[in-house]
Amino acid sequence: MPREHLHFVTGRLAERSLRSVVSRLAEQVGFDYTIDVLPITVAALMTPAWIARHLSIVGTPSRVIVPGYCEGDLAPIQAAAGVPVERGPRDLRRLDEFFGKNPGPPAGYGRFDIEIIAEINHAPRLSLVEILRQARELSADGADLIDVGCDPGKPWSGVAECVQALKSEGHRVSIDSLNPAEIAPAVEAGAELVLSVNATNRAAAFDWGCEVVAIPDDFATLGGLEETVELLAAAKVPLRIDPVIEPIGCGFAASLGRYIEVRRRYPDAEMMMGIGNLTELTDADSAGINVLLLGFCQELEIRSVLTTQVINWACTSVRECDLARKLVFHAVRAGVPPKHIEPRLVALRDEKVVEFGESALNDLAAQIKDPNFRVFAEGGKLHVVSANLHVADRDPFLLFERLLHPGFGGAADTHQPPANVDPSHAFYLGYELAKAAIALALGKQYRQDEALDWGYLTVPEESHRLRKSPPPREAGS
Repeated sequence: MPREHLHFVTGRLAERSLRSVVSRLAEQVGFDYTIDVLPITVAALMTPAWIARHLSIVGTPSRVIVPGYCEGDLAPIQAAAGVPVERGPRDLRRLDEFFGKNPGPPAGYGRFDIEIIAEINHAPRLSLVEILRQARELSADGADLIDVGCDPGKPWSGVAECVQALKSEGHRVSIDSLNPAEIAPAVEAGAELVLSVNATNRAAAFDWGCEVVAIPDDFATLGGLEETVELLAAAKVPLRIDPVIEPIGCGFAASLGRYIEVRRRYPDAEMMMGIGNLTELTDADSAGINVLLLGFCQELEIRSVLTTQVINWACTSVRECDLARKLVFHAVRAGVPPKHIEPRLVALRDEKVVEFGESALNDLAAQIKDPNFRVFAEGGKLHVVSANLHVADRDPFLLFERLLHPGFGGAADTHQPPANVDPSHAFYLGYELAKAAIALALGKQYRQDEALDWGYLTVPEESHRLRKSPPPREAGS
């Protein structure tokens, strides 16, 4: 079969880098190509109508690829080219992904079989309005059941009202208490699961008519668990077992072993793990912990987890568990490591960082004709590039001083002080340099005028100088 011919559209600034990337991909993927360098420096400023007027088709391409920043209806380009037109990535360094070299989730990805129970802690201390607000957020983040967390001591007189209100909004509800005087009205109001049951309250469970979570009387030895399970099973009370995970330093490894032992003893039983004992009580971001614990649960066929979102470093645990349960389900079912599948869980650092290199940035400075600044984060330094200007430093404050005052601090800068750094431009540069400095510190990919990629926590930038720029008016316009 004939090879596909792709026609790439770019500006003068990105020509060299695009040729380097495309030539490599053409061999790897297997396509022929032409590159159309239009009379504009910054490809991101192109509009579909402008491209249509300046397009120069060579041969008979099967597709035209325009820069990802080219916004609007592509119909004018397609009419001029006579072939289909697609937007490429905004950053040409991501063309590998565009051509499937980093394909991401496989077809059908997203299935799961682990249920997320999200606890609203200290519910008796909260107003009903606040409880309902939290429940809506937890449900939107992926929670399957809303767990009403009660306090030790006197039974909560408002528990039935709380459960009824949650049920009226469509939530499935569980009650987290050991007190039968508190559990009974909650179950009568519609709670479908009780956390938890042991020797202190198991007799009362015979009358609740709902599923319960059986726990040991003595966590370290699983003491009392067998008796509780046998009594509940004999009374035909539906149950799931939680051997109770313990924090690091307090028996964590041994508690994991008890989950394995319980699965050995009860190979067909439903089980639950309360993962908050790790996420809430460990000085570490919760996402990685949640993935590991849900991976353990998936392999051991533990079909429900109880999580909380109290401490700030675990305040998005439900969202993390929702992503993690899909990732570990695929990994276990397909028998593959959970890698290059769910990028949204990689928040602190990026999977890889691609750089242009010092030489390419120097060449860029020599080619640029306009005074606009381009910001890069490469080689442990921040770089500002413009026409005949390339200033680099690890410190954004020193970089800015060197930009405005060539030779500052004995640096070997030879450029003329820029005349276009007004307050607005200075603010913009400061903002972009701050993002670039964060990217350097954490090992993230920096792309000018784009939000840093924080995985599932990313907040896209809705406005910046580039989008406010007027249509291009360069040579040939």
